[in-house]
Amino acid sequence: MSNILAIVGRPNVGKSTLFNRLIEQKKAIMDNVSGVTRDRHYGFGEWTGKYFTVIDTGGYVHGSEDTFEGAIREQVELAIEEADVLLFVVDCHTGITDLDKDFANVLRRSKKPVYVAANKADTFEKGLMAAEFYELGLSEPFAISAENGSGTGDLLDGIVSHFPEEGIENPHQDIPKIAIVGKPNVGKSSFLNALLGKQRSIVTDIAGTTRDAIDNHYTLYGKEFIITDTAGIRRKAKIDDNLEYYSILRSLKAMEECDVAVVVIDATTIDPLTGLQAQDMNIISMAHRAKKGIVLMINKWDLVEKDSMTSKRLEDAIRQRMAPLNYMPMIFTSVKDKIRIFQAVEKVLEVYENKTKRIPTSKLNEVMLQVIENYPPPAWKGKYIKIKYLTQLPTKAPSFVLFCNLPQYIRESYERYLENKMREHFDFTGVPIQLFFRKK
Repeated sequence: MSNILAIVGRPNVGKSTLFNRLIEQKKAIMDNVSGVTRDRHYGFGEWTGKYFTVIDTGGYVHGSEDTFEGAIREQVELAIEEADVLLFVVDCHTGITDLDKDFANVLRRSKKPVYVAANKADTFEKGLMAAEFYELGLSEPFAISAENGSGTGDLLDGIVSHFPEEGIENPHQDIPKIAIVGKPNVGKSSFLNALLGKQRSIVTDIAGTTRDAIDNHYTLYGKEFIITDTAGIRRKAKIDDNLEYYSILRSLKAMEECDVAVVVIDATTIDPLTGLQAQDMNIISMAHRAKKGIVLMINKWDLVEKDSMTSKRLEDAIRQRMAPLNYMPMIFTSVKDKIRIFQAVEKVLEVYENKTKRIPTSKLNEVMLQVIENYPPPAWKGKYIKIKYLTQLPTKAPSFVLFCNLPQYIRESYERYLENKMREHFDFTGVPIQLFFRKK
């Protein structure tokens, strides 16, 4: 990846607002509260025909012992190391602070081009205050307003002059997208970090640590895909602030945009008799309704007291609770001990292949018309239903249209029978199937 711009600075100077402005999307959560952004957040921008990657970072606080601020500082340092150009955002309304001076010393040591963006220059008078930042000794400060976009054009002209290549419009296009979803504190970020072998997402014991949906380019077994860590999804009644509300919106959007959803479930919360909790069921149902491939990852298996039949009993309880949604593969993992985490990725890739599978029309009719002949649709009020022909539709999730004489009389139980037979013959494990009945 080339042409990388990292947006850095102390907390609450408008970095995420500027990030959203440069990528022309409202992707990062913005709020007047400092410390909203925690992990590195990636997006793609374009200026004068050059495409570049933009990294949004959390507010850098030098020397703080706060759990989150220390972890954010590590994320910022990784972004500085990765970037080609650094965009140091300051607040021209507040003026230079000690935090700005400390961070300027950090940037100076990086030996990389640094542009100073004096943000919140919403008026001409406020723009004059930008001259104060010459004192940092980094570069000429640009008076900008991330809110309305003023001054960003001249700033971008300077930034893209350091990018020798035209870049790629969207490096993530046409690559399978995997979203890690689930309730708070089930191990989603730990799973991502274990796969990547580095601290990509901040992990603490505090629920709600992850706020934005974090995209990552990942390669395993010669196959590449985008894996997205998301914020924990709680029940609507338990959401008590705007930040969490917007975090959950980002999680749901990531789920809608993915190809396969890995639903992470805390094994210690599963009842051996009744199976999954209601919120786990809600998340699975949302992924099913969005027609996504689904893998159930039962995490924290190391914390469960078990014998040789524990996993079988839990799986039976889960499937009984989920019926008739029994098409999803299930894998028991311990992210902490790195037990079966790569098998989980293998299962995800299998589900993606099933989701994108195309069945030749001749093969589909050869198999399914024989199935239908062996067990035809039940007659309705003395009328016999004849299914004559099937074909797969060109949709993202497997969808089939079946032509028959009386489509309105096909019963739900028979539709489910045909779906199960399709899974049996063509292996659509982990993928929702849609059947449409049309009049021939």
